[in-house]
Amino acid sequence: MNLIDKFHNWRRKLRWNKQYKKGRWDNLRNPIEADRYNTIINFIKLHANDRPSILDLGAGEGVLNEYISPELFEYFLGMDFSEVSIQKAKAKNFPKAEFVTADIHKYKPKRKFDVIIFNEAFYYVHESEKQNVLDRMLAHLEDNGILIVSIYREGIGCWEYFDKLKQLNFTTVKTDHEKTYWKIGAYKL
Repeated sequence: MNLIDKFHNWRRKLRWNKQYKKGRWDNLRNPIEADRYNTIINFIKLHANDRPSILDLGAGEGVLNEYISPELFEYFLGMDFSEVSIQKAKAKNFPKAEFVTADIHKYKPKRKFDVIIFNEAFYYVHESEKQNVLDRMLAHLEDNGILIVSIYREGIGCWEYFDKLKQLNFTTVKTDHEKTYWKIGAYKL
């Protein structure tokens, strides 16, 4: 990223911290989101090893952890750009889960995972860095691991990055609201 893009990224981080402090993202707990989270969990059940290790990129306050049973996984690491959201997630003391604040553009996991989830996060990756971020995360995916991608609406400029991977599953999670839907895919190397 050039200097201007880095500045905009820094401003976005400030804005997200402010939004999480004010409760702007509390809507992620609304029932309208439940089918999306449950689809992610079903993809894990269908395509991942038993009791996988999970990396949730874009974990926010740990909403996925509110849906997923701790018996389903061996270890869970949630990562988000917002320090405020991660502090809120940590305060919930989810079993077998840790949370870290990091910039997805630079983040390098310390271990490999059976499941890596781009949880409404990939479209926030700067265009010039999308392939680098994807390649870095794929390098931290276990040999038989899966990648799950959840993107709000069309995700223009995102899905083509996953074309080289083997698609295991793909669905559109629709709601009663015409313009509120998500596309979710599960992939292997």
